[in-house]
Amino acid sequence: MKKGKVRLRKKWSGRQVKKAIPLFASFFLAHSPLPAGSTMQKQGATVVAPNSEALKFIQFELEVYDLYEQIGLEQAGLSLEVFNQALVGYLNLLHAGLVQNNRTLTIADFDKSSSEKRFWVIDIQNKVILHQSLVAHGKNSGWDVAEEFSNVIQSEKSSLGFFVTQNTYQGRHGLSLKLVGMDEDYNKNAYDRNIVVHGAEYVSEDFVKQHGRLGRSQGCPALPMKNHKEIIQDIKDGSVLYLHASKADYNSKLLDTEVAMNTFFKQPVPAYAYN
Repeated sequence: MKKGKVRLRKKWSGRQVKKAIPLFASFFLAHSPLPAGSTMQKQGATVVAPNSEALKFIQFELEVYDLYEQIGLEQAGLSLEVFNQALVGYLNLLHAGLVQNNRTLTIADFDKSSSEKRFWVIDIQNKVILHQSLVAHGKNSGWDVAEEFSNVIQSEKSSLGFFVTQNTYQGRHGLSLKLVGMDEDYNKNAYDRNIVVHGAEYVSEDFVKQHGRLGRSQGCPALPMKNHKEIIQDIKDGSVLYLHASKADYNSKLLDTEVAMNTFFKQPVPAYAYN
């Protein structure tokens, strides 16, 4: 269980996943080897016990679902699968010492239409949604739904993956927030591409009513002018931003489940985790 995405059935609701987890536990009980020198008895028959990694995985998935439920993310339209991936990456970056603002986790789901509020700022510590907002994608990524992504300078496409926010500055869009890409093959050029969080007049419900979609940026996750300043202030200075799209071929080393679990449970992480 060293690396790889934590994948749950895409169309399951959170409640369905929670009901399924005991089935996963039963599977591990039936198939995991006993620790050395230990046995379990049930109704006169010897059965196997789950190994520690299996138990830890089950517990982690239960904890992730519990956090998802407490925050109310299903009602806010964010899928459990996307939140799960975002949290795994957040925990990997936290372990690596790259997160200074560990209060917030920001997620944009580019599988959704630009007319939907597909951008969430989550207060992980207090388990609440601070903001849910419209967000624009790059003009060459797609019309209404983003379908193509790039790490290439001047592509005017959105980049996927994990970013860490930096400092703010006053640019041609007013208050803006610099980003550093954390994924070598997917967004490492974000800083040189001037991919930043900023406000834009073409990101508004009025624009959607007129055009059926948002306007598009040059690759930046652009926010409405009415709330971009408040959002930027909440996520600046070293917080995690995850831009998701399931259609893309995205397979990041930051989706290392073992590192995430050990960080979540505050256990030592194996030395090979980032080799």
